[in-house]
Amino acid sequence: MAEPTLPLHTPPTSDMQSFTDAAAAVAYLQVLYEQATGFLREKFQATLAGAPRTARFRAYYPELRLITTSFAHVDSRLSFGYVTEPGTYATTITRPDLFGNYLRQQIGLLIENHGVAISVGPSQTPIPVHFAVSADSSITVPQDGALSFPLRDVFDVPDLSTTHDEIVNGYGFKYPDGAWPLAPFTAQRVDYSLARLSHYTATAPEHFQNHVLFTNYQFYVEEFELYARKALADPDSGYIALVGPGNIVISDPEAPLPTPAKLPQMPTYHLKRQNGAGITLVNIGVGPSNAKTATDHVAVLRPHAWLMVGHCAGLRNSQSLGDFVLAHAYLREDHVLDDDLPIWVPIPALAEIQIALEQAVAAVTELSGYDLKQIMRTGTVATIDNRNWELRDQSGPVQRLSQSRAIALDMESATIAANGYRFRVPYGTLLCVSDKPLHGELKLPGMASEFYQTQVARHLQIGIRAMEALREMPLERIHSRKLRSFEETAFL
Repeated sequence: MAEPTLPLHTPPTSDMQSFTDAAAAVAYLQVLYEQATGFLREKFQATLAGAPRTARFRAYYPELRLITTSFAHVDSRLSFGYVTEPGTYATTITRPDLFGNYLRQQIGLLIENHGVAISVGPSQTPIPVHFAVSADSSITVPQDGALSFPLRDVFDVPDLSTTHDEIVNGYGFKYPDGAWPLAPFTAQRVDYSLARLSHYTATAPEHFQNHVLFTNYQFYVEEFELYARKALADPDSGYIALVGPGNIVISDPEAPLPTPAKLPQMPTYHLKRQNGAGITLVNIGVGPSNAKTATDHVAVLRPHAWLMVGHCAGLRNSQSLGDFVLAHAYLREDHVLDDDLPIWVPIPALAEIQIALEQAVAAVTELSGYDLKQIMRTGTVATIDNRNWELRDQSGPVQRLSQSRAIALDMESATIAANGYRFRVPYGTLLCVSDKPLHGELKLPGMASEFYQTQVARHLQIGIRAMEALREMPLERIHSRKLRSFEETAFL
């Protein structure tokens, strides 16, 4: 005989309120979110402590809602901050404390461009208990089967029907009541990625900065820490702290930054500035799967730019170990994004990123103009999913590489660029040649020349300098219309 369904208990009902002030709207979002998650935390702790299971507990994400009956009259150069036609638009919201600056900016633009109020209130999307308690380190959700009762009988658990990329993939997603999405991710999709970021990087999402460097080599981590310590020693640098795995924070340039006994899969370091204007470095390791995993989750933080700075195979005889490669096109044979972004979709180079990288190379190497070609080539980067491609019949791969005019090959760059394109995050690639497999220079111990070692040491400096140049650029210029499709969300 089936057990009777438990009655549903929810927090006291909150009203939908209208706002013409973005800061006030975000403050109310925070109130609603804290009420909902506080209710779930309280009930969850009581249940774990043995309280009788006489009810099912549920709380809802807060939501933003915009209703407009006219077309917006906005600056046609803008790529965000407005909806393109009359209608009802909504988005569920999580962690308004973490996304406060972003929300105030995006809501403010909507109010300004449409001249109407924004409504804030509870949504109809339940908050999974796992995400409600994630910000409280004193609470751990036991694995399925560890409790004496099924967790989903008493609380909501993550639901794949609201954890997806349908909005960014352009699949025509609508909320159950027919509202079009205001933002590129649902609240539960964001919560899922915030939890994954903590797991993979061993640092809290709060520490991530708006400018993200991805690398595939531990050497860059070591160089990043050296650079960070010099920056912290300079009171005029604007950098205020360095954060390493385990959420270890130092502001003293001489303070130790111990390595955790168990390194995470993707060790991550954050050189922080006020308002998230610093730089984050993620060592994603090797392979397109790691590259996709990292960018899938960093994307929900809506960074202003991300760059790949790593090693590659040089494919031209005129290249030397240590030469730089600035990607202006990508040959995608990584395959991890084929179902989300077909390979026939071009991944264009972004002028703002390309200029910042080229100028950074010139500044660090003290070469310019035609002389810069001595150590840097611009061209197509091929990304593959087989690290040992050299061991197979090379006639097919080499012909494709030649036909594509590829100048370098790696396993991450096209994935990171393609996911930047998909998620509307400005992207770029600057690689350093570490081997030349087509010309007998395999990646073997002892082959690195002094020039190569010097160039690798300067490579990270170039990436940082490019990010610092992009930081000074107006946001609407970096997030240009090149990354936007026919029908876009109002939020970045």
